[in-house]
Amino acid sequence: MAGSIRVRLTRETEEETAAGIYGLIVGAAVVVASHAKTVVAVVAAVLVTLSVYWVAERYSRIVAERIHSGHRPTWHTVRHHLTSGWELVTATFLPLLVMVIFRVTGLGLIGAEIASLICTTLLLCAAGWQMGVNGRLTRGERVVSTLVAGAFGAALVLLKTLLH
Repeated sequence: MAGSIRVRLTRETEEETAAGIYGLIVGAAVVVASHAKTVVAVVAAVLVTLSVYWVAERYSRIVAERIHSGHRPTWHTVRHHLTSGWELVTATFLPLLVMVIFRVTGLGLIGAEIASLICTTLLLCAAGWQMGVNGRLTRGERVVSTLVAGAFGAALVLLKTLLH
């Protein structure tokens, strides 16, 4: 019994972490691609886009379960799907807050967006480092893991600078 609970909790934790990392990358990509004129519009674009991704991802899980199980999912299953995976959206709150703070304190919109992308890059690097720690990697392997994770953010910062 305890083993099955641990496996379930580990699986949920993995799903939450994956959703958070995915949300950071997609949210940053929306910031890069956005041509919004205000910080409010950029924040709205990110949150709406990630909410659509969340709905699509949750819907696809419910449909896939119905297809593969051959019966209608229980209310418990539907409720579980509709109350999980929010890390896809919530992981972007800190980078968005950074963008708003930098914009409100007088930095231009592009500068505030780049500050947000740098925050995202640091969060991705932290995830890469943590993966190395929990994955029992050597220090050198953790550095590589951190650099690979951070490369997503760095590429988006570079793209934003080149596009605007």
